[in-house]
Amino acid sequence: MTLVAIIGGSGLTALKNLEITRREVMRTPYGEPSAPLIHGRIGGQSAVFLPRHGHGHTIPPHAVNYRANIWALKETGATHVIAVNAVGAIIPVLASGSLAFPDQIIDYTYGREHTFFGNDQKPVTHTDFTFPYCEELRQALIEAAREGGFEAAEHATYAATQGPRFETIAEINRLERDGAHIVGMTGMPEAGLARELALCYASIAVVANPAAGRAAGIISLREIEQALDAGMGKVRALLERVVPMLR
Repeated sequence: MTLVAIIGGSGLTALKNLEITRREVMRTPYGEPSAPLIHGRIGGQSAVFLPRHGHGHTIPPHAVNYRANIWALKETGATHVIAVNAVGAIIPVLASGSLAFPDQIIDYTYGREHTFFGNDQKPVTHTDFTFPYCEELRQALIEAAREGGFEAAEHATYAATQGPRFETIAEINRLERDGAHIVGMTGMPEAGLARELALCYASIAVVANPAAGRAAGIISLREIEQALDAGMGKVRALLERVVPMLR
């Protein structure tokens, strides 16, 4: 049976179109998740929602307990995970408020608990990460976006940075040379942990702003909030289309 989990990021701390049936407080071997899991239905299909930064958006990207979050979703029966990530656009074709479905990721984070296989696990476990996102779920998102008429990039490389500060112009230039198209702070280790637990994981990246040096002036938090408001409206509509497809 398919159970879709949705991880909300910045701008999506609540899922208004989720018909809530119950809340579940989880305990994991890795501590507590960011918030209680919210169970409900979207478009008649069962789903579970977890705000990555907590209900009050109080947990910064580097302090999210990614292991507890992914473990809790697996334990509650989730098979598919749709992660919503706010990102900056490195390349100019990605407009603020638009969507992208990344198919590759580069990890620039550090100091985060990034695996379930620590020193106490024998034997050493290596997980294939050639294609970091579940292509089945990515294609479902792409199909739903096409049907809904949403502007979306169907391929993108996500650069995962440490945060919580934004990047410098020089750092963004480096990420572009490395082949990245979008930059965010929450893509890793979340995607890698989902792969370790064999979850079908994909991302809806919401472009919140041009990255540093890709527009005149400094990054405006007000403009980010406006772009996220527009983008998250698209995300909610997209979820109503895609979740019922995943039966």
